[in-house]
Amino acid sequence: MAKGKIAQKQPAVLELEPGTYHWCQCGESSNQPFCDGSHAGTGFTPVMVEITEKKTVALCQCKQTNNAPMCDGSHSSL
Repeated sequence: MAKGKIAQKQPAVLELEPGTYHWCQCGESSNQPFCDGSHAGTGFTPVMVEITEKKTVALCQCKQTNNAPMCDGSHSSL
């Protein structure tokens, strides 16, 4: 599958509360790294992320990761 548009060349390091989040896979969202519905018509769909306890995560913003939605360092070769 194609990779999304590069939103940022570094991860979004966030402390998230328990809950359900939707990671933007297309790179078009104006609410990075989360989905705002901008993927409509692109063939991309958001990736659901379930957080069960408060924790710090590094969510990919370059959209080139092979471990979606988490950063795998792919941005370092862009």
